[in-house]
Amino acid sequence: MILSFKIMVLNWNGAKLTMDCLDSLKKVNYANYSVSVIDNGSSDNSVELIRAAHPDIELLTLDRNYGYAGGYNRAIARLAGDQTDFYVLLNNDTLVAPDFLAHLAAAAEKYGRRNIFGVKIFYAEKPEIIWYAGGRVSMQGLRIAHIGIRQRDSSRYSRDIQTDYITGCCLMITPVLFEELGGFDEGFGMYAEDVDLCLRARDRGARCYMIHSAHIQHRVSASTGGNLSLQKNIRKLISRARLYKKQVWNR
Repeated sequence: MILSFKIMVLNWNGAKLTMDCLDSLKKVNYANYSVSVIDNGSSDNSVELIRAAHPDIELLTLDRNYGYAGGYNRAIARLAGDQTDFYVLLNNDTLVAPDFLAHLAAAAEKYGRRNIFGVKIFYAEKPEIIWYAGGRVSMQGLRIAHIGIRQRDSSRYSRDIQTDYITGCCLMITPVLFEELGGFDEGFGMYAEDVDLCLRARDRGARCYMIHSAHIQHRVSASTGGNLSLQKNIRKLISRARLYKKQVWNR
């Protein structure tokens, strides 16, 4: 059976990155998928540039920047009743392999559709180096970590695994499960909303699978490991504290 996919790319003042991502998506060799761009209230000329370069791609515009969680929540709410089998939420700073959807489709049939799926992600600048091959969460140490980060790809990372969370960089979920979970928790503001979604899904019996044969590249710095600014590190810590409160204190 051919599954249907709606790939959703969130843009905010990043037309060049988004258009490169869309160029790679047009090379996908799966038979049944569509692409939508969600513009999160860009203040530059992103909307005009994307429309001109890709007039055939659906463009959903929001009135302001609602962040990652809010942008996707609002866009997906507009699609109520959509008959797509899976949403694929994809960062605009990624480039996909042509066969990544075919591998995800096979995984959904193998492991069951009521799960969340992710891909193996490489640094775009160093495509032999892994950025994400699964994720671990430790509430005790407020630790959220990528498996395989900054490691060279090898047989160690060449199998599907059940994992604690799927990174929001590329996350595949059914519309039914997304609605059942109430979407992303917008209280996180930045960081950990993807982890929270996956942990809440686990509480409802869903699992998270990293599919090793489905590959994308992410434009982050392999040499520095994607080091964050002080402000971003503070936001990250706040989000982790919120996650701890939801997962530990409020239970």
